[in-house]
Amino acid sequence: MSALSELAASKSLWALFGVVGSVVFYGRFYVQWLASERQKRSVIPVAFWYMSSVGSLMVFVYAVHRRSPGAAFGQCFNLIVYSRNLIHIWRERGRLTMRLNTGVHAGAGLIVAVATVFMALTWLRELEANQALPASEAARNWLWLGVWGVGQGGFFLRFLIQWLMTEFKHKSVVPPVFWHLSLVAAILQSASFCQRQDWILAAGMAATILIYARNLWFIYTTPNHDGNSP
Repeated sequence: MSALSELAASKSLWALFGVVGSVVFYGRFYVQWLASERQKRSVIPVAFWYMSSVGSLMVFVYAVHRRSPGAAFGQCFNLIVYSRNLIHIWRERGRLTMRLNTGVHAGAGLIVAVATVFMALTWLRELEANQALPASEAARNWLWLGVWGVGQGGFFLRFLIQWLMTEFKHKSVVPPVFWHLSLVAAILQSASFCQRQDWILAAGMAATILIYARNLWFIYTTPNHDGNSP
């Protein structure tokens, strides 16, 4: 196989990996949507948190490969929130053992520590790349990274609020503000990924916008909505 063929094969494999990761990560909201449609209220099934964990890791690896600083940073710390929600769900259902509790926390901590190093390297490569560009193009790139940053702030804030409420109530719950922040952040980040021509990440992000809006519809049309997992 020639070097050109090997390069093409490598690109195809990475593209496939990115697509699968995006389907798992962003597809979690379609699973959540179907569960909500069945119950006619906004709910978060446990599969959402499993898909979040696996998909987040895959998207992170793809983002590092693509040198996408926004996506890398966005996925770096998410596993902490996802694992804590699973811990509370397992505890509520009587499935949490000491070994499982310790293993999940240790595993999540190790993965986040390693991911932080790779995320920092990705941002350093982005800084170096922008320094080599004309000033106008570099400024445009940083402007769109700023748009991404505002969106990422919304995404972080939504899970911070959700996590704090979950820890306070000792059960996995999702407040309405989670969906408001999700909707605004998804629009901003979709635009940012399009500007960078990260089409796989852009498509996955854009595909969630309708679902966020649909959850808000359920919340404001369903009496006594509590945001609990089914």
